[in-house]
Amino acid sequence: MDRERVRQAYASVAELYIELFGSSRQVHADDLAFIGRHLAGRPGTVLDLGCGPGHITGHLRSLGVDATGIDIVPEFIAHARAAHPSGSYQLGSMEDLDVADHSIAGILAWYSLIHLPPQRLDGVLAEFRRAMVPAGTLVLGMFDGDEVAAFDHKVVTAYRWPVDELAERLMRAGFTEVERLRRPGEGAHRPHAAVAATARQR
Repeated sequence: MDRERVRQAYASVAELYIELFGSSRQVHADDLAFIGRHLAGRPGTVLDLGCGPGHITGHLRSLGVDATGIDIVPEFIAHARAAHPSGSYQLGSMEDLDVADHSIAGILAWYSLIHLPPQRLDGVLAEFRRAMVPAGTLVLGMFDGDEVAAFDHKVVTAYRWPVDELAERLMRAGFTEVERLRRPGEGAHRPHAAVAATARQR
């Protein structure tokens, strides 16, 4: 999936997206607990990659996390800065993080990998590992499925992943899974999975 196509697709619906999803109150309580359990209470910077309107970045900051939100959509970054003026929000791409090697304590990629073509996933996970301190924590949220497959997401084409296969990709990239969360589809909600993993010493 071309990065510019994804950016344009989200920019075209940014106002509606912010209205529907731009508050931490609209995030499942189990997901907020999972994110907080693995990313709160640790020193150092945490990057919220694909932060969208900045609501989960703001939630992390409310827990005392030094969180920075990064997104490719200018409309989301502008909203995040206005809605959370004490926070830090930047335009940028998770495929090319503007940070030093081994400088980041944690990364949240909450549904920000879903538009990434499967053949580019390993490169992105390698970039996460490059940026992360030893024993740093990575938390991912994604659509769960029986096989890697594209589907018609409401904004732009997305991919579902079997959580076991994603965990295998994480292991190959230098991470060790420490917890996973799965939730079956219900109503308009597709099956969900989250994985927390730590960067192994090299």
